[in-house]
Amino acid sequence: MKTAAQLTAIFIKMREAIKVKEDEIKDIKSQQEVITENLLALCDEQGLDSVKSNTGTVTRRVQANYWTSDWEQMHHFIKEHDALHLLEKRISNNSMKEFLEEHPDLSPAGLQINRKFVISVRKPTKA
Repeated sequence: MKTAAQLTAIFIKMREAIKVKEDEIKDIKSQQEVITENLLALCDEQGLDSVKSNTGTVTRRVQANYWTSDWEQMHHFIKEHDALHLLEKRISNNSMKEFLEEHPDLSPAGLQINRKFVISVRKPTKA
């Protein structure tokens, strides 16, 4: 088995390699965004929602995203219209942890908790 120093060094090298790959992916995605904008402009200029070529088919569609600038009013709206389905089904980890710490005798039915040890690795500081 390798020593902690060897494993740490390997871990840091891997993390740095991942960072390089992430930067490469960011560059590719940036270039892809330029192509996307060109394809959207082409569709707009020609009044088309799809373009077929021998290399593939491009389809243009409307994508809508919704958000609120007033969560207090949104919570009121959701309660008033019994519309909990408007929210995504995800529990805020930090908020739930804080709630359970403040109310150790309370736990919602069906609550699942997955606890595990994790590590963090830092480069040595230069003195």
